[in-house]
Amino acid sequence: MGQSDKRAAFAGLNENKIDALLSVSETPFYVIDKEIIRRNCEVLYKVAKNTGCKVLLAQKAFSGFDLYPLMSEYLDGTEASGLYEAMLGREEMPGKEVHVFSAAYRERDFTEITKCCDHIVFNSPAQLKKYGKTAKAAGCQIGLRINPECSVQDGGIYDPCSEGSRLGTTRENFNKLGCAEKEMLDGIHFHTLCEQNSDALEKTLEAVELKFGDILGNMQWVNFGGGHHITRPDYDVEKLEKCITDFSEKYGVTVYLEPGEACALNAGYLVTEVLDIVGSSGKTTLITDVSPACHMPDVLEMPYNPPIFGVTGDGCIKYRLGGPTCLAGDVTGEYTFREEVKTGDRLILGDMAIYSFCKNNTFNGMPLPDIYVIDEDGSLDRLTRFGYADFKARLGKLSK
Repeated sequence: MGQSDKRAAFAGLNENKIDALLSVSETPFYVIDKEIIRRNCEVLYKVAKNTGCKVLLAQKAFSGFDLYPLMSEYLDGTEASGLYEAMLGREEMPGKEVHVFSAAYRERDFTEITKCCDHIVFNSPAQLKKYGKTAKAAGCQIGLRINPECSVQDGGIYDPCSEGSRLGTTRENFNKLGCAEKEMLDGIHFHTLCEQNSDALEKTLEAVELKFGDILGNMQWVNFGGGHHITRPDYDVEKLEKCITDFSEKYGVTVYLEPGEACALNAGYLVTEVLDIVGSSGKTTLITDVSPACHMPDVLEMPYNPPIFGVTGDGCIKYRLGGPTCLAGDVTGEYTFREEVKTGDRLILGDMAIYSFCKNNTFNGMPLPDIYVIDEDGSLDRLTRFGYADFKARLGKLSK
């Protein structure tokens, strides 16, 4: 993450908000910045208005449903990765579209999925053949996820076009579809990006046309998937809009985008307290009451170093930030501070609305942080509080 990105992570913080965050009595806690959610959605709405595309919230990145009424003013609906997210989208964004994609559906869930969803996207010819008629009979539009076999990132666990990928149907496998299955398709879906700019989409579209261009004219819609970092300061929105309009006009299709991160990028904070300061092998570590492994697992999975408010990278006092668990690698990253940090100090981590509380866990019995929403004037509203009962309920039968 560059310096400009770090500054963007706190662009929504004003004096009122900072005072409010530092006044909450108990840490740790997440905060969703309502002002930034609105700003992001305004950007996405403008793209939709300029191009005629439809924009969905990918709930896998952000599922803070208390903000769905606000987001529904700008977005066309939600995208789900399974039954529970589909139910959440239907319940909390009523009247909007609900789309779902899963690598494979379970029989016991599928009837309920057809009740929740407008669009159901299948991952393979076998799944399409197994469930397509049921979905059609329920009035759902159906699609197939394709794999254009075009990697636009540096491999790793986030590349769905890597060799042997389990995600999407290659052209070779698409050719094995029978005529009946092909005729059932209303659209196709691809998802190849991860936190990328529109030049990566441009390259992907070339591959999609090369591999699947002959079938695009038969589709009603094409879903460009997620991973578009549209609300990032350096994102080339003009190129994105050109990609959408050129494609939709050429093939006569409606284009869908399903960003998750872009909807809530830089719209959240995680406030933590320094519990202890320890030293080993010339490194000084701040032990905080937040754990990367538990409260922001994407920090370890990506991996990346989340920004800290007020830390610009040009200081001279070096600290590592670590969590309180027994995992030796439960470390947020290394930072340089301008001033010495003391036990009891509070730190504000940025960009914590995405892939944080939708992925957190209670490893080591770590308490889950409370979740707040903050308004532009600094007023805080606690959305939920977690305790011991939430930890215990996940592990077994509760006593009466």
